[in-house]
Amino acid sequence: MRTTVSPLPEHFTPAFGLGNPHLQTLWGPLWRKTTHLVRQRERLWMDDGDFLDLDWHGPHRAEAPLVLVLHGLTGSSNSPYVAGLQQALGAQGWASAALNWRGCSGEPNLLPRSYHSGASEDLATAIQHLRRKRPLAPLYAVGYSLGGNVLLKHLGEAGSDSQLQGAVAVSVPFRLDQCADRIGQGFSKVYQAHFMREMLAYIKTKQRRFLLDGRHEGLATLARLGSLDNMRTFWDFDGRVTAPLHGFEDAQDYYRRASSRYFLGEIRTPTLIIQAADDPFVFAHSLPQPEELSPCTQFELQTHGGHVGFVDGTMRNPGYYLERRIPQWLSQVAHTPL
Repeated sequence: MRTTVSPLPEHFTPAFGLGNPHLQTLWGPLWRKTTHLVRQRERLWMDDGDFLDLDWHGPHRAEAPLVLVLHGLTGSSNSPYVAGLQQALGAQGWASAALNWRGCSGEPNLLPRSYHSGASEDLATAIQHLRRKRPLAPLYAVGYSLGGNVLLKHLGEAGSDSQLQGAVAVSVPFRLDQCADRIGQGFSKVYQAHFMREMLAYIKTKQRRFLLDGRHEGLATLARLGSLDNMRTFWDFDGRVTAPLHGFEDAQDYYRRASSRYFLGEIRTPTLIIQAADDPFVFAHSLPQPEELSPCTQFELQTHGGHVGFVDGTMRNPGYYLERRIPQWLSQVAHTPL
């Protein structure tokens, strides 16, 4: 099945003064005004005894289109790009549920394991839950960065049984090994240092929580990871923490099995991928070639945008391309005959 969506997307032009990819990347977390939403939290209990938290926004109508929104590494449902999209979807009468990956909703999750770039089984569980909760609603998903990688991996694994009518992935780290290399170069080392602080702090917070709760088995599992000192790169963290906690042999095995680029050809759900050529997390050679994409995938490569940036308008009155483009594309897919 080939999905043809028209009209052609607008060309993204960064706001004057925000042409630099790092300014695009940093605008949201540092300078964007907070989007205030009325949301309802739902706790989804998993079969393994852990939980995921979903934050709902928009109409409660059983048949209203529903979008599952997936945040990136060390983000949450409160990430500016998540709240901004939920607000935009609500404005066109669509409901949305922002998923907080394990441990990302403001409190540690209950197991030693957490989330990672290949956690498509957790995404599948959330999708099944939404299908049961609102069986009449057309269901879509949007993933950013890590969330986009997980989404594309799920779409490839599930093929024609993804349970989604459409999907959008933004600023995807298609090859995790190459992304780990790229973020260790130049100014991008600033992002690497930030992520490392956040990820290591989370492990230590979980250790304290397990100690207070008397979760001795979980404490023992985390203790077997050894010292958390002298971790400076993604290769360090993923080799010493991510891999042993989630059943991978080492960082290389994790990167190979979790990278979405290897799953793109099997996607059978109408999918839009939005990427910036100047993304400071992703090498140009990490982007998929046209022949790697399935016929139902549309790849939109903009010259500028940074990583989950795409800020246009002016610095005094910024606009957010993703919050126009994504609802527009989803609406078009909803009205495109199968």
